[in-house]
Amino acid sequence: MTLRHPALPRLWLITDARNDAVLDRAIARLPRGSGVIFRHYHLTAKERATRLAQVRRLCRRFGHRLEIAGKGYGSPGPHRRLATVHGLREIGSANRLGAEAVLLSPVYPTRSHRGARALGRINSLLLARRARMPVIALGGMTARRFRGLPVHGWAAIDGLS
Repeated sequence: MTLRHPALPRLWLITDARNDAVLDRAIARLPRGSGVIFRHYHLTAKERATRLAQVRRLCRRFGHRLEIAGKGYGSPGPHRRLATVHGLREIGSANRLGAEAVLLSPVYPTRSHRGARALGRINSLLLARRARMPVIALGGMTARRFRGLPVHGWAAIDGLS
């Protein structure tokens, strides 16, 4: 879907163990009004809460939207604002459950899922057309790869860290 949704960021940084050492700097470099998806599954509950508080302060300081994995971000489900989808069935679920946007992945090969079959540009575009909400491309994404894709935005771990 190519409609503009001004309240929904077009650029999303996803956090995890790979980018934690450079995360503060990466958040500061994002254009104002970008999104940050906090995952950090590698931390204990206490460490994750501490790191989340730090990331939350940075997001407020730089005017970014923050979503937390397991709450507003994850597989399609009730109250998921950002639903991760990998195929038609999950897009259908996100449509029925009223997600604000879907993160379609993996568009290209990615370090996050080594060896997983990427959707590729054509399959991604065909799937994106089935979504009733904005689509954010994820998986091996860079600014160059995003150009020309008729989707709302893009997200990355390595590509933005």
